[in-house]
Amino acid sequence: MILRTDLCGWIVLDKPMGMSSNHANSIVKHLLGAKTGHAGTLDPLATGVLPIAVGSATRLIPYLVQSAKTYLATLQWGEKRDTDDSTGLVTHTSLKTPTQEEIAHVLPSFLGNIIQYPPQFSALKIRGKRACDRIRRGEDVALAPRTVHINALTLVSHKENVRQTTLRVTCGKGTYIRSLARDLGYALQTFAHIIALRRERVGLFSETHAIPLEKFRAMGHSAESCVVQPESALDDILVTLSVQNCLQKGQILENYAEQGTHLVRLVCASTGSLLGLAGAKDGQWRCVWKS
Repeated sequence: MILRTDLCGWIVLDKPMGMSSNHANSIVKHLLGAKTGHAGTLDPLATGVLPIAVGSATRLIPYLVQSAKTYLATLQWGEKRDTDDSTGLVTHTSLKTPTQEEIAHVLPSFLGNIIQYPPQFSALKIRGKRACDRIRRGEDVALAPRTVHINALTLVSHKENVRQTTLRVTCGKGTYIRSLARDLGYALQTFAHIIALRRERVGLFSETHAIPLEKFRAMGHSAESCVVQPESALDDILVTLSVQNCLQKGQILENYAEQGTHLVRLVCASTGSLLGLAGAKDGQWRCVWKS
């Protein structure tokens, strides 16, 4: 298959339940006939915003995954599952259901930098193979803890009669909402797992930008009209630097030492048009994407 090189930007999908992020990415790749890559895995159980980079915009994926993400998560109290969501087997049970007041009291302790153990059933790789695949083959898996950041955590609803609570979570890269549910259960002296999860936002991309996958597939050849500009996902983390001439990918930017950002928009000094994006590497700023 010869891939198109004239498309560059993002497709923002509304991923349906039951489909893997890789499968959704493959559908976009096949339909557009271009190189693609998704910016952040969504569990098959989860729905919502899945940005997929097209063409040379795939070089920008490492920058988008640094952006904050917002999720709407529904927890079921009283059961621990081996996957930390409703797809797994029940391993422990508890009769305790926390009250709304108890939940609200413990939420602040999960804000900021926290230590998380990823779910054992995850796509994290151990010696080149996914943890979930190793577990299914009967192997013992031990995943190292990691530091993640929770920006905001709010209680949306609590239904004590069905033992369910819905939370809205805004978090940084690498955060597992399944792990958060599990750890909230422990903190409240019970068990919990995720029964519904929706990603509402990735950086500047929200649900209003997301195209339902089936609608995208039905567009056929006209689907390329949905590709949005490569820098559109990154405007909230970009600063602008005017340069005199077009840069080549990898070229060093002289005399630039801006702090507090990890990506810079390069525009033409005379016309203001976008020339590319630059990122810091080994103490130097280089052009990482050329328009």
